[in-house]
Amino acid sequence: MIASTVERTLGELAALLGGKLQGPADLVIHGIAAIDQATPRDITFITHKRFARLAAQSQAAAFIVAPDQAHLSRPLIIVAHPYLAYAQVATLFAPPRSRWPGVSPQAFLGQEVEVGQDVSIAPRVFTGNGVRLGDRVTVMPGCVLGDKVQIGADSLLYPHVTVLERCTLGERVIIHSGTVIGADGFGFVPGKEGHLKIPQLGIVVIEDDVEVGANCTIDRAALGETRVGRGVKMDNLVHLAHNVQVGEHSFLVAQVGVAGSTKLGKGVSLGGQAGLAGHIELGDGVQVAAQAGVSHSLPAGQTVSGSPARPHQENIRMIMLQPKLPEIYKRLKELEQRVAELAANPAEEHQE
Repeated sequence: MIASTVERTLGELAALLGGKLQGPADLVIHGIAAIDQATPRDITFITHKRFARLAAQSQAAAFIVAPDQAHLSRPLIIVAHPYLAYAQVATLFAPPRSRWPGVSPQAFLGQEVEVGQDVSIAPRVFTGNGVRLGDRVTVMPGCVLGDKVQIGADSLLYPHVTVLERCTLGERVIIHSGTVIGADGFGFVPGKEGHLKIPQLGIVVIEDDVEVGANCTIDRAALGETRVGRGVKMDNLVHLAHNVQVGEHSFLVAQVGVAGSTKLGKGVSLGGQAGLAGHIELGDGVQVAAQAGVSHSLPAGQTVSGSPARPHQENIRMIMLQPKLPEIYKRLKELEQRVAELAANPAEEHQE
C-alpha cells in the first residue's frame, strides 16, 4: 500500500486523470493499494478483466477502471488506460524521497567542483576535479564521480553508483545502485605476446529523462560517444558495450546485452536476456523477444524472436513444428528406403 500525508478527493483525482467520475466527488482518498490489500481509505485499480472478480471482496474506497468495467456498483474513475492512471496516482501519493541536507562534511569533493542550488551530497561520496552538478541533484552514499563528470538538474544517483571521468548525464536522470557508467570498453588486439589493450578514449552521454536499473554497465566509447537517448528505460543487469547508440524512448529489459557499435533506433524494445551482435542497426520501433539472439540488422517496425532471431510469426511456426520432427524424420527415412528399393528393382515399380 502507498499512503502518505497527501489527501485528494475522488473528484480531484478524476480531474487529474482526465477520467469520468462515477461516484461522490467529495470522497477523500488517502492512498493507493492493490485490490486485495486496499482499505476504505485507499483507491485501487483494475487493469485486466480477470481481476474484476475481486472487486466485490475489496475494501477499497474507489476503483480506477476501463470503460468495460463501468458497470461495477462502486465509486469509479473510468479511464482509457487504467495502468497509466495507476502510475499517475501512485506518483501523487508516493512519499517524498529522503535527501541529505546539503553537502555532507563526510563527502570528498575535488578541486573546482561546481554545485548547483539545493544539491544533496550524502556521506562517503567521492567526486574528482572539475565535476559539475546541476540544481537539486541527489547523490547518495558511496557514489564515485570521476574528473569532469557533468550531471544535469534533478538527477538522482542511488547508493554506490560509479560515473567515471568526463561522462555526462542529462536532467532528471535516475541511476540505481551498483551501476557503472564509463568503464573501459572491451577492446583488445591479439598480438604475439597476448592481447594488446586498445585505450578507450571516448565517453558516455546519457540524455534527459533516462532511468538505468541496478547493476548495469554502460561502457565508454573507444573513440567518440556511447549514447543513451532521451527517455530510455533500462532494467537491471543490462550491458551496453563501447560506442553503442540507443535511440529515444527505447525499452531494455533485464539482462540484455548489446555488443559494440550497435545502433538502436527510436522506440526499440528488447526483451529479457536478448543479445545483440556488434556493428548492426535496429530500425525505429523494432521489438526483440526475450532470449532472442540478433546477429544482423533489422528494418524499422519488425518483431523478431528466437536464436538466431527470425520474424516472430516464422519462428512460432518453427517452434510448433519441432515436436513433430521425430515423426517427420522417421517418415522421411522410410520414404528414402522405399525410393532406394525401387531404384534397385525398376521391374517392381513396373509391376505395380
